[in-house]
Amino acid sequence: MKLFQEQINQRLLSIDILRGFIMILMLLDHVRETFFLHFQVADPMDITTTNGTLIISRLLAHICAPTFIFLTGLSAYLYMQKIQSKKETSWFLFTRGLFLIFLEITFVNFAWTFQFPIEKLYLQVIWAIGLSMISLSLLIYISKKYIFLISISIILGHNLLDNIHFTEDSIFYIPWAILHDRNWIELTENLKVRTSYPVLPWIGVIAIGFLSGSLFDKNINFEKRKKYLLKIGFSLIISFLVIRYINIYGDKPYITYDSTINTILSFLNITKYPPSLLFILLTLGISSFLLIYFEKYQNSNFLIWLKDFGSAPMFFYLLHLYFLKILYISAVFIFGLNKGEFYGFSYMWQIILCTILLAIILYFPTAWYSNLKQKRKDIKWLKYL
Repeated sequence: MKLFQEQINQRLLSIDILRGFIMILMLLDHVRETFFLHFQVADPMDITTTNGTLIISRLLAHICAPTFIFLTGLSAYLYMQKIQSKKETSWFLFTRGLFLIFLEITFVNFAWTFQFPIEKLYLQVIWAIGLSMISLSLLIYISKKYIFLISISIILGHNLLDNIHFTEDSIFYIPWAILHDRNWIELTENLKVRTSYPVLPWIGVIAIGFLSGSLFDKNINFEKRKKYLLKIGFSLIISFLVIRYINIYGDKPYITYDSTINTILSFLNITKYPPSLLFILLTLGISSFLLIYFEKYQNSNFLIWLKDFGSAPMFFYLLHLYFLKILYISAVFIFGLNKGEFYGFSYMWQIILCTILLAIILYFPTAWYSNLKQKRKDIKWLKYL
């Protein structure tokens, strides 16, 4: 029994390491958003006016949301296999989804602004994960074949809906803003809501993640899983390259510049809000290769520390947001506004250095909470963070 449990833990370690790696890239992006506010980045980016290093850091961050939501679906499958109850899994997904939505509209929004009462709510990635989990709580009751058809149809076809828009007086305006058309919703005279992460494509991603959980069944060893993941990874990347080269569907067309580097950057400059077909293909393709790499080297000292970030992601997410906001307010108090109406850094190396220092500082409380979760299985609510 002990040996069996160790095999399970080894099998899941790479998932936590990948999730931890994603959290570090997310930290880099949020440090950029905090201390580079004077350098606004559009989606997709303007290649001709955006600094090259800034472009690369933003492209790296693209992998965060799709990989995290994919792993959420994968983890849901493994959770269902562990407890052997579809009903309990569905209830956990539903309640945790509601909990994440609550966190988004309260603690997360306040962490970004430190303003109360809140006049503008931004429904971002935590909201998208929450709604995706609620959707998955229903989808798991149908056969895997239909889950696959639904998820593939969403991922491949949702860009066909890009030109569909509704005016604010339409009954479809609010549901469409939630599902696919990033927009403002005016709830009251004093409260507006921004659907920063339209949720429809993310439902497709979490469902594909759920189906991919079968690759991590206990009867599939690393070599067999590696073959599957290599096929998936190459298929996704090749599909991205072919569709992007055709330049007709799946995202805004790339531009051919006089500069080869700018052309390459434009080729990779894909849309995140909502995530385009090409965005999903590229990021999940990369994630497939990362799953192989992290499982192969999961016991190395170079990577093992990432598992603590990955096993307590919601705790780390909330912690880093509040730490960053307090750090920014302190910098303004000490140094003043040195970039117009903002305080900010001048160079990307400062953003990178700040990220490294914050990762070191925040590792210790995150590792403490990760260990607490492992030791206190009797405290049920801990798993919600």
